[in-house]
Amino acid sequence: MKKSMKEYILKVDKMIKRKEVASIDEVINEHLIKISFYQHERLIHFLVTMLFAILTLVTFFYTLVSPTTLLLAMTLLLLCLLVPYIFHYYFLENGIQKMYKQYDRLKELKK
Repeated sequence: MKKSMKEYILKVDKMIKRKEVASIDEVINEHLIKISFYQHERLIHFLVTMLFAILTLVTFFYTLVSPTTLLLAMTLLLLCLLVPYIFHYYFLENGIQKMYKQYDRLKELKK
């Protein structure tokens, strides 16, 4: 997902720099479809990230109350999974924001 989003953003940036988009309406429609796909992906990753954050906090606090090796291991495992989820969600959020700006530039090219 990350690779395809980066490639698509670069492709649209190149189109905008050339300012020569033959069928601007088709590009805008495709861009809106891509934005909706990536927004859905962002929502799913947000929900998964929040689930892991809540589970990590619950196990962390439970470990403080009743420390066991198993709970400590579970907390560390969840934390190790949470960090990459946060970075991936951060990438998706920033990518969508870039795509919104691209959409605005494409609309300006249409005028």
